Amino acid sequence: MSNQSLQSASAVPQFEIIEVDQKRVACDGGGGALGHPRVWLHLGEENQIACTYCSRLYVMRGHTPVETTE
Repeated sequence: MSNQSLQSASAVPQFEIIEVDQKRVACDGGGGALGHPRVWLHLGEENQIACTYCSRLYVMRGHTPVETTE
């Protein structure tokens, strides 16, 4: 794989970003039986939250995702 291909691949998010209109969201991973148990997530002061099962990032509509250092 060329160096340019590696740079392009790293620029692609490794998770799905979903815009939402509410501070409380449910995530089940999608995909029916291939998902995960439903969890309820609360968008905090940063107006975003990542699911600990599938890494989907839920972001309040109108806000830009912020990289967190956890």
